[in-house]
Amino acid sequence: MKCILLCAGYATRLFPLTQNFPKALLEVGGRAILDYTLDEVNSINEIDHIYLVTNAKYTPHFEEWAKSKNNIKPITVFNDGTTNNDDRLGAIGDMQFTIEKAGIDDDILVLATDNLFTFKLKDFVEFYKTKNAPSVCVREEEDINLLKRVGVAKLDEDMRIVDFVEKPAEPQSKYAVYAEYIYPKNVLPMIKTYLEEGNSCDAPGNLVAYMYKRLPTYAYAFNGVCYDVGTHEALAQVNEIYKQGK
Repeated sequence: MKCILLCAGYATRLFPLTQNFPKALLEVGGRAILDYTLDEVNSINEIDHIYLVTNAKYTPHFEEWAKSKNNIKPITVFNDGTTNNDDRLGAIGDMQFTIEKAGIDDDILVLATDNLFTFKLKDFVEFYKTKNAPSVCVREEEDINLLKRVGVAKLDEDMRIVDFVEKPAEPQSKYAVYAEYIYPKNVLPMIKTYLEEGNSCDAPGNLVAYMYKRLPTYAYAFNGVCYDVGTHEALAQVNEIYKQGK
């Protein structure tokens, strides 16, 4: 299994902090946000290589970070060649870019890197191994306003996705979808097909919405919290939580 870390967004909502510095390397609780994710990836025996995809603006920062880690699993940083928010490839475009650039012919674990989560990625991988099919992380949420801002999945008794809506006006389920995905190698060609058909290259949840209609796709309901560090207010709140050691 290979891991793809999505780090090519420009985080415009966090300007000026991220005008010349990547969001994933901002500190929370004295550590880079990305360091917490790396800890979890390193715990997965099946992962044998980590690919981090970023843009031309942030590439030097991530290359320096990767070099400083001297990580137990090799980290390769890819520059997708974009320079601003208007010409970005989008999350799904960056997935395909990385698959082609690295010549990946293996299962992939795909992670957004602007989230801080408290569940164990190892448990997600174990769930995936029981399904051997596209899988995504979900959490039961009671906050309707939150559900309206994320992807929402309806599941059957086997945790198979039977409906998926990105940012629904009227959520039909309490299962919020978060940006942690596993795709088996046999479905990787479908990502290229998805893009060639002219579908949205941006929000990675759109790929889930495409796949569940074409083949069995499952949801792992995690126990824990997932913080989206997308705004100055969210960053301040998460920093306070992590400073308190919670």
